[in-house]
Amino acid sequence: MSTTAQTGRSGGKERIDPHLRRLAVVVVLGAIMTVLDSTIVNVAISSLGKDFGSSLSTIQWVVTGYTLALSMAIPLTGWSVQRFGARTMWLVSLGLFITGSLLCGMAWSVTSLIAFRVLQGLGGGMLMPIGQTMLVRQAGPDRMGRVMSIVSVPAMLAPVLGPLLGGLIVDHLSWRWMFYVNVPFCAVALAAALRMLPRDTERSADARLDVLGMLLLSPGLAALVYGLSEAGNGASLTGARFLTSVIAGAVLVVAFIAHAARKGDGALIDVRRLRTRAFTTATGAFFLYSSAVFGLMILIPLFARIVRGESALDSGWLLAPMGVGAMITLPLSGRLADRFGGRWIAAIGAVVALAGTAMLTSLDPGTGRALIMTAMFVVGLGHGMIAPSLMAMSYQGLPRAVVPAATTGANVLIRIGSSFGTAVMAVVLQIAIRDEIPGASGNLKDAAEHQTAQTPALLTSAFTETFWWAAAILLVALVPILAIPRKKTAALAE
Repeated sequence: MSTTAQTGRSGGKERIDPHLRRLAVVVVLGAIMTVLDSTIVNVAISSLGKDFGSSLSTIQWVVTGYTLALSMAIPLTGWSVQRFGARTMWLVSLGLFITGSLLCGMAWSVTSLIAFRVLQGLGGGMLMPIGQTMLVRQAGPDRMGRVMSIVSVPAMLAPVLGPLLGGLIVDHLSWRWMFYVNVPFCAVALAAALRMLPRDTERSADARLDVLGMLLLSPGLAALVYGLSEAGNGASLTGARFLTSVIAGAVLVVAFIAHAARKGDGALIDVRRLRTRAFTTATGAFFLYSSAVFGLMILIPLFARIVRGESALDSGWLLAPMGVGAMITLPLSGRLADRFGGRWIAAIGAVVALAGTAMLTSLDPGTGRALIMTAMFVVGLGHGMIAPSLMAMSYQGLPRAVVPAATTGANVLIRIGSSFGTAVMAVVLQIAIRDEIPGASGNLKDAAEHQTAQTPALLTSAFTETFWWAAAILLVALVPILAIPRKKTAALAE
């Protein structure tokens, strides 16, 4: 199959030709379930613990193991695509994910389930960046915004649909169907990939794996994500687990950056080639933005469950309008970014998301669901504008050969940013609870079990204070957004 774009013209911009459209369908089909699996299992933790007779701290590794495997797999994407080809690695990664999903559904113990979740994560971790690499290479600079709108679909649906789908399965079926449901869906994606993906032509048998870089970056990233996740789950910032993980992770990542700067082209990620203003400002903005938005998506269900006493499924529905809002603005923002550049589209999106977040700072215990859902809808409108614009802008001026490294680097930063945001919001909320409720430990479960007439109002005050922090991070994200180069420069040159 030819990779030459069959192009038309629309307002001076290339149209999305049939080949690129088919490629996009394959990528979305393959990536959507892997991204959903990051959130779908969260609502089943108590059911899993009951079935296996395991403690919460043990069963939590069903989620943590998958997240850490995702994090460790992402850095290998650039090298594997260069060495074996994007199509080959897409098929291998999707095969690993399907195998892991089937084995998870058949798990006979908590240990086997955790092991199979790690296998799932290793496959799932590379699918999104590999798919993004294939689309970016095919799209070229004139169609980048629209292509990034397509890439954003799985990431936007996961936080919204994951808890809802997980809640429906847990309520009406065995938890094993959370994993079995992946198999037929991904089998269709695998068949589509075999039929539609072009054979690999861009690969190099001479590509050597940067073993030292892998030993520094993959464990470093996993340690950082683990430490931040522990903080998000309520671990003390002065505790040994948090401090050891974050410090060790930071040291390993810094050591990798120093190593990669010296090694240059042979590094796992050639950081020297990514020192462009467009890449650093766009990915820096995305890091901050991901921190704020992922923090919000943790806070809203917590508020619904702890303050309002709602079920997991009902609290998950509060996030659904965010996906609806994003789906409305996604197609338009991609077209506008291609026509006019993405800087102002992203800036407007950040302001819209900030407006939705500001609505949440006025909550009280009696606030109706309509206001919360409206606020999340507004956040979603902004989300659909900012995410594809920033992703498209990060590739400005980068040569085609650097696309795998850029994609890997961007996905690494987004993964850390989402974990960082969850941790920051959880810590800020704990501190706010201690300030609002004298003698409270800051633990949400403890606060919920020792209710007084004033507790809902005091807890709401703690939540609204935390929402202000999310708004502040969004405001700070505007700084690197406005620093993105105004004029689009040539990208993806051979």
